[in-house]
Amino acid sequence: MFTDSHCHLNFPELREQLPEVLQAMAQAQVTRALCICTTLEEFDDVHALARDHAHLWATVGVHPDNEGVREPTLQDLLDGASRPKVVGIGETGLDYYRLGDRTVAEVEWQRERFRTHIRAGRQTDLPLVIHTRSASEDTLAILREEGGFSSPGVSSRGVFHCFTETAEVARAALDLDFSISFSGILTFRNAADLREVAKMVPLDRLLIETDSPYLAPVPFRGKTNTPALVPLVAQQVAELKGVSVEEVARTTAANFERLFTRVTKQDA
Repeated sequence: MFTDSHCHLNFPELREQLPEVLQAMAQAQVTRALCICTTLEEFDDVHALARDHAHLWATVGVHPDNEGVREPTLQDLLDGASRPKVVGIGETGLDYYRLGDRTVAEVEWQRERFRTHIRAGRQTDLPLVIHTRSASEDTLAILREEGGFSSPGVSSRGVFHCFTETAEVARAALDLDFSISFSGILTFRNAADLREVAKMVPLDRLLIETDSPYLAPVPFRGKTNTPALVPLVAQQVAELKGVSVEEVARTTAANFERLFTRVTKQDA
């Protein structure tokens, strides 16, 4: 029924209790989850989760905020994307939130890493899983430059995950034909502005996620998150849209299949 479009089941908080996590998913009617890769060093573990469980899928990529890790080449990403049950490129994007004493100019490596992921997405025709924090202007600018939107061939596509940006950023992402995914943050007391953004995003362009083990929705905020809690995100979306939870579950699952097309192709 429900699809968690972004989680990290390989992280220790969840990996160490994986049987219980999967059982809770089943009880909560969460029938699919996408396991997101954040470093090449962890890719084999992320892929193994998808390979070993019929209802799990994987991506390949290196998170923009990860330093001191193996830097991905285009060939690294293409090789990872060639494996069965790998359905997306990322998590990728830009994150200027933790610059510290550095300037934006000093993290050019983030922008180059992002460009590499965009090129891999276009070459494989796989969707990008975009992370952007305090960097939306550059994120959108690089997508426009690298995404192939004004040239023949395959254009970039994907999802802005765990969306926390403004309505203007959401509209720009939608204009580029990207989807928007909301997490448990949508249920937080201080997220009134974000709830207004969610009202604006068309339901047929919207995904739901947990980003677990982080960002557990109310009333579990501050506790370890799991995919079993994604129905609470769906419930919040349903309230904002004035529709049933079942409709949100059905539509977001269909949106997931339409974006991550390899899911249905490899199910066939």
